[in-house]
Amino acid sequence: MEKEKADIRKLALKEIVSFCEENSLKSFRGKQVYEWLWKRSAKTFDEMNNLPKNARQIFSTQFVINPLQISNIQKSKDGTIKTAFKLFDGGLVEGVMIPSEKRATACISSQVGCNLACTFCATGKLKLLRNLGPGEIYDQLVVIKQQAKEHNNTPLSNIVLMGMGEPLLNYKNVLQAINNMISEKGLGLSPRRITLSTSGVIKGIMKLADENVKFNLAVSLHTADNDKRNRIMPVNKTNPLDKLAKAIQYFHEKTGKRITFEYLLLKDFNDSLADAQKLAEYCKIVPCKVNLIEFNATGDGLFKKSPKLKTEAFYNFLESKNMVVNIRSSRGEDIDAACGQLANRAGSEKVKK
Repeated sequence: MEKEKADIRKLALKEIVSFCEENSLKSFRGKQVYEWLWKRSAKTFDEMNNLPKNARQIFSTQFVINPLQISNIQKSKDGTIKTAFKLFDGGLVEGVMIPSEKRATACISSQVGCNLACTFCATGKLKLLRNLGPGEIYDQLVVIKQQAKEHNNTPLSNIVLMGMGEPLLNYKNVLQAINNMISEKGLGLSPRRITLSTSGVIKGIMKLADENVKFNLAVSLHTADNDKRNRIMPVNKTNPLDKLAKAIQYFHEKTGKRITFEYLLLKDFNDSLADAQKLAEYCKIVPCKVNLIEFNATGDGLFKKSPKLKTEAFYNFLESKNMVVNIRSSRGEDIDAACGQLANRAGSEKVKK
């Protein structure tokens, strides 16, 4: 039986250099390969034309590069572009390019599906199949960066890991992907442009703090009431709000970074002024800002978008408490906008070859 080739983008630079030395190749060839992978986004070893042919052959016999393929693209009238990416094993994940006048944001995924089962989330209806590798996370960014240039004529200014999956349950691969985005040996992006969004995995937040990461942290809070949070986010049962608060405080103390709280406004569930009061109290734990998010329906009818008047009242209450608060308007409502919908739909259709 032929030996299965290893995914070279799961290796660190020092491991690629060691492979070169073990195979009678000069060590600097490893650095060249690494640059091709992470700075030039090579999809094949044949592209690496500053390597001698025998070096490319040695690498291609031992390793594989598994680039993403575009399975489906939807473009909204507001310019939002949602892409379903097909993985080498047939899995599907989503990435979104969200444009504005002078910039664009990439929203990328970290897992194939998700096992957290948040009731408002389309991805929560998908089973967790596996974690994405660092190359698969990185590839989404490369494609969306090109989409921003071609369709919006703007640079990609922000990257959020807010797509399918929980990033902190794929910790190693997510951190490796981010490091290759910000490294000078990679894309050389500023870590200040990158935000990792978590549902509140305490151990992961503590680990980020201990590593003194330079990128931003967002916590998908959605309610500051434990009973309500248990109902919509089962992760809260093992990561309750009081313990989560301590982890967030620890992260701030270690990194000095302001936290972002994401709050999805759901009609008659978490959008009252009493809910706003609880949120304001919770936010006192650290310097923070709050993003109020308009709900994109997932098709099951469980929740509805909060009315405009209630959204404005919620916003005004927080602002009256001298909080930094923004309303994130719903984007891509005329396409499969909610995260996970396009993967659900694409998975039920025949994937175009």
